[in-house]
Amino acid sequence: MASTYTPLGVELMVTGENAGTWGTKTNTNLQIIEQISGGYITQAIAGSGTTAFTESDGSTGSLVASRVIIFTGALTGSRIVTFPVGVENFYLIKNGTTGTETLQLKAASGSGATVTWATDDKGWKLVYFDGVASNTGVYDTGFSTTTGDVTLTGTQTLTNKTLTSPKIGTSILDTNGNELMLLTATGSAVNEITIANAGTGVTGPVISATGETNVGINVNPKGTGVFKSGGNAVKLAGTETMWIPAVAMYAATSNGCGDIAQTELTAQRPEVKALPFDASSDEYAQFAVAMPKSWDEGTVTFQSYWSVSGTNTGTVCFAMQGVAVSSDDTLDEAMGTAVPNTALAASGTANDLMVNAVSGAVTIGGSPAAGDEVFFNIFRDVSADDQTADARLLGVKLFYTTDAANDA
Repeated sequence: MASTYTPLGVELMVTGENAGTWGTKTNTNLQIIEQISGGYITQAIAGSGTTAFTESDGSTGSLVASRVIIFTGALTGSRIVTFPVGVENFYLIKNGTTGTETLQLKAASGSGATVTWATDDKGWKLVYFDGVASNTGVYDTGFSTTTGDVTLTGTQTLTNKTLTSPKIGTSILDTNGNELMLLTATGSAVNEITIANAGTGVTGPVISATGETNVGINVNPKGTGVFKSGGNAVKLAGTETMWIPAVAMYAATSNGCGDIAQTELTAQRPEVKALPFDASSDEYAQFAVAMPKSWDEGTVTFQSYWSVSGTNTGTVCFAMQGVAVSSDDTLDEAMGTAVPNTALAASGTANDLMVNAVSGAVTIGGSPAAGDEVFFNIFRDVSADDQTADARLLGVKLFYTTDAANDA
């Protein structure tokens, strides 16, 4: 009885056959087995169309009897490589061809599964041939240096993968490799951001600060940038302004300025409604403000708006002081230290609006608390200016700092 052969070319000898050549044939069989265990071949498959791998019965060098296969050559069209029906084995195969064409593995017959390298895939695949004669299939085991298993240095796309407690480095990049988000770490951190989605009819997804009992969220625009929502700037805690017109002020009983006066310059043009402060001595006016709850109870600054009716270019300096009064406190409280703004020279043109630079920090007397009424003294500091005419105060712009986004 003649020998038979496995799909990989191993010779199966029958008893009594091949007398005197058993050693040679056995050595060949062992070499075939060694080749399929770890053998390596490079095979050119340039061009397009279909090329067939075949076994070599009873001899080494078979294309299908090597564990590692590298395809080479320049593809000019889609290339199909077929393996013999009945081969049941797995291979580590690299698409080392050039050209932007697909490369497909399939059985020589049957309608089983196939494995295909995409036009831009020049990586390795671990493939398995099931050896079922009636419907031979080729299967991608999932390992790929370009689209399969994750490697330390490779670039892979993960689809439908669950990452449990992942550790991300210092950045997340977009699909172009540009920085999308930068990350920093705080030693022994206990607070973090939690992002929650939402179902139908619920108020929208939520970004929350979590960790300790009371945790804020800091949003820090860079430079002059602003924080926006829906394209609109979001109001944040910080410096706020409040306009106090002269009509909201009143002359002090002692050393008070002149009464409020209204001056028409030209009919149907702006009229000056102002408090006059003369040049001979310090004269005072007062106003009071129930400060917003969002005020941080800290220092304030101010700008004074004034004019003169003449052409003298002398300077004018105003100073301001204040005291905070809480509910059930006495109103008979001493003001805090007066702080002047920088003296400003008049333009030399009558009835020009003059605006002093923002003053230094004014410390409010008393013990400021949320909801306080703050009383202010504003006076012309004649020792710090040299304007010879009355300075007509039109109003004061008050600057204060908030530590809450609203007054709720």
